[in-house]
Amino acid sequence: MQETAHAATNAVHHAAAAAEHLTEASGHSITHLMMVLIIQLAVIIIAAKVGGFLFQRFLKMPSVLGELASGMLIGPYALGGMFEIPGLGILFAEQMGFAASAELYGIATLASIILLFLAGLETDLAAFLRYSVVGSFVGLGGLLTAFVLGDVCAVFWPGNGIDSFMDPAALFLGVISVATSVGITARILAEKRKMASPEGVTILAGAVFDDVFGIVTLAIVMGLAKVEMGGGQVNWGAIGWIALKAIGFFVVVTALGLIFARKITAAIKQFRSREMMVSTCFGLALLLAGLAEMAGLAMIIGAYIMGLALSRTDLSHEIEHHLEGVYNILVPIFFCVMGMMVDFSAMKPVLIFGSVYSLLAILSKVVGCGIPAYLMKFNMRGSLRIGLGMLPRGEVALIVAGIGLASGIIDQGIFGVAIMMTVITTMLAPPLLVKSFEGGSGLREEMAGTGEDIETIELEFPSPDIAEFLLNRFIKALKQEEFFVHNLHTEQPAYRVLKDDIAFTLIQDVDKVVVNVPHANQHVARMILLEELLSLSDLLESTKQMKGLDKMGTDLMQGMFA
Repeated sequence: MQETAHAATNAVHHAAAAAEHLTEASGHSITHLMMVLIIQLAVIIIAAKVGGFLFQRFLKMPSVLGELASGMLIGPYALGGMFEIPGLGILFAEQMGFAASAELYGIATLASIILLFLAGLETDLAAFLRYSVVGSFVGLGGLLTAFVLGDVCAVFWPGNGIDSFMDPAALFLGVISVATSVGITARILAEKRKMASPEGVTILAGAVFDDVFGIVTLAIVMGLAKVEMGGGQVNWGAIGWIALKAIGFFVVVTALGLIFARKITAAIKQFRSREMMVSTCFGLALLLAGLAEMAGLAMIIGAYIMGLALSRTDLSHEIEHHLEGVYNILVPIFFCVMGMMVDFSAMKPVLIFGSVYSLLAILSKVVGCGIPAYLMKFNMRGSLRIGLGMLPRGEVALIVAGIGLASGIIDQGIFGVAIMMTVITTMLAPPLLVKSFEGGSGLREEMAGTGEDIETIELEFPSPDIAEFLLNRFIKALKQEEFFVHNLHTEQPAYRVLKDDIAFTLIQDVDKVVVNVPHANQHVARMILLEELLSLSDLLESTKQMKGLDKMGTDLMQGMFA
């Protein structure tokens, strides 16, 4: 034991010594950098949560807007760059042209992975597959419309010095307008419990396809821009390989995930530990996110694919339940850091051009995504919801604009236009999307009734207390049969029950217990309920042998004063 302790002490000393020798260009030790990071996170978490609370409570707007606004306020281009803290310097200082340190941006990236992983888990897979064709056309329609309008706006706006549709700056303004930030839309859909709606599924499917198409478009534009700037010929072979790799990864990995998800979860269940199951699944999401980045796609797409693959397994709600606390802490950090990237000074010289470009960016998604949706399954209301859901550009546009700036393809003025468009679309999308979901179905009447055949079983009891008691008994019995039971946190007590292919809901409606179950699984639900009612009958019979309640009360009172 002493040898182990001595070895551990030596390991700690060696680690500390190694950490102290690791330095940044600033000359600070890694310990100092971690201290700064912790204080930054403290300020960001408090600011983001307070901002989100204020927007939600007093302005009746989604909390994500408050988190973005908080980031703008405390970022290096606003208050964060004005005040110096003794011993720390400027807490949120711009570093090499970037608004956040590598450490802070890494945590924000982790948060975005969690956000999209849970978005995938909440997606109705059957609906996703049903609307994937619509989603692909929605994504392609938005991409083409946004790219053309962005390029045309750059060429025809006087004073830009851009006189060709093939000018690298014009092409890049088209690409910047293309990118959709699925993270912001996913947050709104999750808050409004619209993730599994036809519009929500189509938006997410469209955003995923949009990202794949966007990566291909960026590769083509980068190839054309390099040729235009340096002379030579376009390497169509290299561009084609990038496109094939991105599309192939998405198609192949999604298919493999859907095929093997049940087998993967069956193997994970052998651990017999829910914490181990959840941790392993999240580890797989991180792995797939990294592989997606290696294939040329965004990491969030890999995380979404893993969540989508696991969405039809009985572990999906268990994963959501265990990651809920992490989600509530980390995801606001992501949106706050995105807000910190907004440089207000860069927008001043290009306010008029940026306003027109932003207006066209809005129209391009609403019209370009809305028309394909309307031509296929949706009415005007649903088409508008889909167009607005594809509206925010967020961090994706900023990343693409940053690539253009670092490559010398665009200047600070064009970068300011990109920032302005990002701010406007990101701030407008959440309230408009929330407002658009007020009203009826977004599907056409002939499409609205294509749901699954659900059977309702009702058990009525003499009082709500007995109904609650029986509901809890049913839940306990289900857990003993290795079902996963999850509280849905609705006004009425409601629970989602999952095991392999079996799924149904339990609801207490005053003095009734209501079971909503697909017709194919109704015999399983009825059998479990029947067994529990028979068990209850034995329980009631045994209560006749108990002492009277009055006698029990008298005994307790006597014990108090003995």
